[in-house]
Amino acid sequence: MDFHSDALKILKETSRTFYIPISRLPSDLQAAVASAYLCMRAIDEVEDSDILDTKSKSQLLRAMSLQLQSQDYETEKDHFNAIFQPYQDLLPEVSLRLSDWSLLADKTIAPRIWDATAAMADRMAYWAEVNWQIDTKQDLDRYTFSVAGAVGLLLSDLWSWDDGTTTDRHLAIGFGRGLQAVNILRNQKDDLKRGVSFFPEGWQSADMYQYARYQLKLGQLYTDSLSPGPALNFCRIPLALALGTLEAMSLGKEKLTRSDVLSLVENLIKIKTA
Repeated sequence: MDFHSDALKILKETSRTFYIPISRLPSDLQAAVASAYLCMRAIDEVEDSDILDTKSKSQLLRAMSLQLQSQDYETEKDHFNAIFQPYQDLLPEVSLRLSDWSLLADKTIAPRIWDATAAMADRMAYWAEVNWQIDTKQDLDRYTFSVAGAVGLLLSDLWSWDDGTTTDRHLAIGFGRGLQAVNILRNQKDDLKRGVSFFPEGWQSADMYQYARYQLKLGQLYTDSLSPGPALNFCRIPLALALGTLEAMSLGKEKLTRSDVLSLVENLIKIKTA
């Protein structure tokens, strides 16, 4: 199996939502978006680990950030080994192979992905150090920007790099925040079990639903502003799945069923080819 196919295999194992739109992108853009997703999934698995303590998470995330900041596309790809050596049995493959994912994109865009991932790792380390304490809406905005809004900005850079597509970056942040807000609602029970709540003080589920709907409205405007092409084909799928998940949860379901996901995606693909 070639390295590109291997990356897609790991992507499929880690995200049903993002595998579909990434797998449909043109080759060079596919490699760049897959690199970005897998790099960020690598650090996300550290932040969400049920095994690592908070201090270990913070130290590891900052070490990963520093290594990415010293990254060189021409050097050997095993320079993360020393960082991960103590954690070989504690982290999933997607995290341990961060070096591979960082070198997947073309060298003309890879440094932007390193920069975004390094910055996100530092922000995640901060949130681990404060035990993900969310007291106000401003705190929630900071967190959702840290782990998702910034992803919207990176995607905008990738669209521009690929074919010159220009976007409204304020709306790009909303696109990312909206997807994250849906994740917060979906994972609320599991988060509470580990002693973490992303709900600002005094907020109920209705408040978070309102927040998610507002951010997804921005995400819809972001998507609607895109011209026909790879960026639009990509964005409409996670947005539709997020909107569908939010609607399903508002009706008392935990999430979309696999058949729901496949039906939504199939309909979007039909729209594209119509």
